[in-house]
Amino acid sequence: MSIPSLIERDELITLLPHKGKMFLLSRLTDYDLEKRSLAAEYDITGDCIFYDPDLGGIPSWVSFELMAQSISALSGLSDRELGEEPKPGFILSVSALELAVPVLKAGTTVRIRIAENVKIDAVFTFECTVFQGEEPAAQAKVTVMDVRDLSLFDKEELSLFDKE
Repeated sequence: MSIPSLIERDELITLLPHKGKMFLLSRLTDYDLEKRSLAAEYDITGDCIFYDPDLGGIPSWVSFELMAQSISALSGLSDRELGEEPKPGFILSVSALELAVPVLKAGTTVRIRIAENVKIDAVFTFECTVFQGEEPAAQAKVTVMDVRDLSLFDKEELSLFDKE
């Protein structure tokens, strides 16, 4: 099945286990399954679960969740290519987190770029950057684990992905 490189929110949500207000991506603008890289965007509004009216946006530390969901989208694209349903991944670590701005302002669109740089079995490390305008707003290395057998985990913990 051919998947277009521009994927809007309504289609994108089928690739991730996140639902409701915890789903933060607005669209995918590019990806390469062979190179294991992806570009996404998020339109910041007052509807965001992390929106703080005193800040006029969302705290920049939320960038790590944008990074993680972008990684999840790449995993979901890979699963779709294999004819499988998307599965939750697990964040093992967020390291070298650098926040260049305190707030991602409402009314703006941030761009997220991720690229895998290390793979050991089912553990992957990605170089991630969130851009506000042309400047990096946040950077980090995010290490995740891809789990194929979800029966190993508590069903109540996994149900957190389904909350509206």
